[in-house]
Amino acid sequence: MYRIKRIYEEPGGDGKRVLVDRLWPRGISKEKAALDAWMKTVAPSGSLRKKFNHNPAFFAEFAALYKEELDRLEDRTELDRLIEWGKAGTVTLLYAAKDEKHNQAVVLKEYLEERS
Repeated sequence: MYRIKRIYEEPGGDGKRVLVDRLWPRGISKEKAALDAWMKTVAPSGSLRKKFNHNPAFFAEFAALYKEELDRLEDRTELDRLIEWGKAGTVTLLYAAKDEKHNQAVVLKEYLEERS
C-alpha cells in the first residue's frame, strides 16, 4: 500500500518512509525526516522538474512524461524496491512541494499501484 505525505508533516504510522525528491528539502534535518530511504533515481529528471515548475496547468503533461521516464529507467533497483516494499506493507512517499495534488509523489503513487 502506498501513501503520500509532505515531508514537513510529523512522522507517524507511515510504514517505510521514502523521500522521492531529487533535492533535499529545505529546513528538514535528517533526524526529523526519519527516512528509511532517499530514492533520487525515481524522482523526475531535473529538466522535467524545471519544465513543470509546479504549474497545475501542465500537470497532465508532466504526469505522462514522468511515467515515461520511469518506464525508461536504466537502473530500476530503487523502483523495484518500492514495488516490493509496497507488496509487504505501507510505504509513504514523501515530497516537499506545497501543492498536495500536483506533485511527483501523486504520479509515482499511481505508477506504483498500476504495477503492484
